[in-house]
Amino acid sequence: MKLNRKRALVTGGSAGIGYAIAWAYAKEGADVAIHYNASEKSAAELKEKIERECGTRAMCIQADLDSDDAIRNMVASVTQTLGRIDILVCCAGIDQKISVSDMTMEDFDRMIRIDLRSVVLCNKLVLPAMLEQGFGRIINVTSQLGQIGGIDTAHYSAAKAGVIAFTKSLAREVGKRGVNVNCIAPGPVDTRMFASNPPEWIARKLGELPLGRIGQAHEVAPAAVLLAADPDGNLFVGQTLGPNCGDVML
Repeated sequence: MKLNRKRALVTGGSAGIGYAIAWAYAKEGADVAIHYNASEKSAAELKEKIERECGTRAMCIQADLDSDDAIRNMVASVTQTLGRIDILVCCAGIDQKISVSDMTMEDFDRMIRIDLRSVVLCNKLVLPAMLEQGFGRIINVTSQLGQIGGIDTAHYSAAKAGVIAFTKSLAREVGKRGVNVNCIAPGPVDTRMFASNPPEWIARKLGELPLGRIGQAHEVAPAAVLLAADPDGNLFVGQTLGPNCGDVML
């Protein structure tokens, strides 16, 4: 198994892409901490499924990522329970469709706090132990909109672009010390966030995709396994992988 005896924290692990990544990690032998904010039932069901079918350890941890104290408590609790954090996946986030004209600065600030600041703080908090042990994998799940922008998503796109730039910078800082930091920038994926778009927008997007369909969450998870594994992910440093159905080609 590619992640045998590794210990991972996955934020947003109770739903969508985060759920798929947490499950994929457990199947590869990792102990997994499943972060959630409001989806306690889904997180608990995944924990039970992991323990029953994979035989690895799992835990659920609630935290509001709009709170620095909650993030600190989450990382401390996971470290205490699992013993260490070898892999961090920052997948949690929020979305909002609103034009710049209608967007308030409160809208902007909240988006930056949750989709960018919380990622930075999570990365910062796990780093000391990873650097001390000489091994770590940090995977920040961003979005293709951080690469190309999007209508009515300026604050979201700005936050996701910030995640990509932060990831590159941190990767340069710590790559020689055994910690690899990378991004995954999914395109359209069948999640609640995608389904919240207007039907006409969804139909138009489907027509634009070279693959001819949107992705499924379980199709994104292998990229997270690749980046976390040794030796599979050893040469990926500051990269942004794009499982996006061909919507963005770089």
